[in-house]
This record gives sequence, C-alpha cells and structure tokens, in this order.
Amino acid sequence: MPPEPAAPLATIAAALRRERERVGISLAELARRAGVAKSTLSHLESGTGNPSVETLWALGVALGVPFSRLVEPVDNGVRVVRAGDGSAVRSEEADFSGTLLSAGPAHVRRDVYLIRLEPGAVRTGEGHAPRSVEHVVVAAGRLRVGPETAPVELNPGDYAMFPGDAPHHYEALARGTFAVLIMEHP
Repeated sequence: MPPEPAAPLATIAAALRRERERVGISLAELARRAGVAKSTLSHLESGTGNPSVETLWALGVALGVPFSRLVEPVDNGVRVVRAGDGSAVRSEEADFSGTLLSAGPAHVRRDVYLIRLEPGAVRTGEGHAPRSVEHVVVAAGRLRVGPETAPVELNPGDYAMFPGDAPHHYEALARGTFAVLIMEHP
C-alpha cells in the first residue's frame, strides 16, 4: 500500500478527482484540455506529483474552477495561517510562489493569496475565467504588475486592480517582495 500523500498534495489530489468527476470527464480528456501529460495528471490525482502554479492554473481553467478550489482544504471553522505556515505553490517560470490564505465560498467567488517574488524572471499569467479581476496590495519590496499592455510599479502599501482575464505578469523589482493578491471570479 503506498504511503499517504502529504497534506497539500492530498488536498490537491482529492480536489482534482472531485472536480473532474463533477464535470464528468476522463483523466485523458482533462489532460488534453489542460495541455498537461496524462501521466502528470495521474500522479497529481494519486497525490504523488509536484504541481507548479502553471499546471494547477491550467487544470483549474480546464475544469472551470478557480485555482483555490484545487488547493484549499474544505473547512468551515475559524482559520489562522501563521506567517510561513501556508502551503506555497511555486512557479516554473520565475522565483514566485503563491500561498492561498482563503478561498471564497461558491456564492462569493473570491480568493486571497500571499505571494512572494524575487527579482529575475517574470511570472506571466494567462487570462483566467472571463470577467476575473485581480487586486494586489504590496506589503514589502517593489512590484511591477498588471496587464501585459499596461503594467504599473507598486511600492509597499500601494494597491492595483486589473482584469485577470487577459495575459498579465508579476515582476519583483526588489529582493524580498511580497504582496496580498485577491482574485475575484464571476
């Protein structure tokens, strides 16, 4: 019998199976729609994979669900996430990680993340669900963020809102950059 997957991987595995079954598609069909290898998806559903932010976003888009639905455990009680304790998911493209702090209930459709970035490669995001909106507040460092056609530079305490349904990017301009990201989904 294989060992039990670690908590974040178990949550992701269960969520992928649940959402794939809800949509009524096979493993092969979800892999095709998301543009990921069937073997990668199989490993993720068994709790043995190591997903990147990009892979989970692609799967969420293919399933028609927000990223948060794939990474947040189901819980109805009080939730506290101590600094450094959340389950961070890393990017393959840049020194970027996102930690889901809170997912909105189905009728609210908002998710709250703590993101950490370091200077270097730019984290490029494909457009999310139509009418998605991203809100960003920089807590430390400096950040260039927004649609590819109109990025803005933010300092600590600065806020920006932009459409999340068009290609956009995140780029740290200083070491130790971190921010709060709130995603709204229609």
